[in-house]
Amino acid sequence: MASTNALNSSALIPFCLILIISTNAAAITAHQQQHFKQAPKFYNSPTCATTALEHTHTCSDDAVHVAMTLDITYLRGSMAAILSVLQHSSCPENVVFHFVTAASRTSSSALLNRTLSNSFPYLNFQIYPFNDLQVAGLISTSIRSALDCPLNYARNYLANLLPSCVRKIVYLDSDLVLVDDIAKLAATPLGDHNSNNTVLAAPEYCNANFSAYFTPSFWSNPSLSLTFAGRRPCYFNTGVMVIDLQRWRAGDYTRKIEEWMELQKRMRIYELGSLPPFLLVFAGNIGPVDHRWNQHGLGGDNFRGLCRDLHPGPVSLLHWSGKGKPWARLDANRPCPLDALWAPYDLLQTPFALEA
Repeated sequence: MASTNALNSSALIPFCLILIISTNAAAITAHQQQHFKQAPKFYNSPTCATTALEHTHTCSDDAVHVAMTLDITYLRGSMAAILSVLQHSSCPENVVFHFVTAASRTSSSALLNRTLSNSFPYLNFQIYPFNDLQVAGLISTSIRSALDCPLNYARNYLANLLPSCVRKIVYLDSDLVLVDDIAKLAATPLGDHNSNNTVLAAPEYCNANFSAYFTPSFWSNPSLSLTFAGRRPCYFNTGVMVIDLQRWRAGDYTRKIEEWMELQKRMRIYELGSLPPFLLVFAGNIGPVDHRWNQHGLGGDNFRGLCRDLHPGPVSLLHWSGKGKPWARLDANRPCPLDALWAPYDLLQTPFALEA
């Protein structure tokens, strides 16, 4: 049985790569029929620190460093997210974006670069190719095919991809918008630099059924379930994180996540894509962030994408995690009520738009 599973797994990878390539070609064709409006330029307030310009800007400690993945499929969401960050920032000229793209898709990378430059001509950004084909061999199938995209796992490798001078980043998914100043989120304390315990911070949800994220095989194996001994593990959503890249590098956390992914290939211990390895490594040891910074789940569940309401409390960030994306529901004329909050950040130029 083990040899059959290995054969099926090895046969699946070439099939997945063919599917990725064909899907990407279709996505590029569809995107070439889309046009995005140019966003306005946003200026710093008088109280903003003056950051170094040109190449040194990438390493400036006065900058807010934002990391995002970028691909054709979610580009419309990414453009809205970028606009929302800039529009609500008190120091937008001090925001530096670090975009990670799939190295296997060189044609789409060039298209992404042009689109960004045309819509945000003043944007401070760098693009980093990510070896998605190499990571594909570590990925196990999950409950939704979209979760198996290798680029979803790029957040595991940010410390390797970004320049070593970048010490701290805010990682954001592409299906969200901010309605508050990202500098507040970036200023989240990660503890004393003399103790390397806190590597990342995110909103925690300790009332969630944490055990549901792992299989019975995991919980019935003492050597595995004891992973959480001495911790109070809570669910957190990896779509919004503040990460200390220096501590990540020092603790070799990329390798620790990969070890759990390799175990998952041998014995199925979870079902949900890239989230469980993060929980295994970090749950119970992360810095606190107010829930206002990740009002997640607005895309509904991973099967039906049903409409959901906001969590109680104030809102600084709206996150359409889950199956349903606001742009798709708006295009289908079947929006959820909260999708109207995403629409003002949509930069897509529709064929019916009138020239001003």
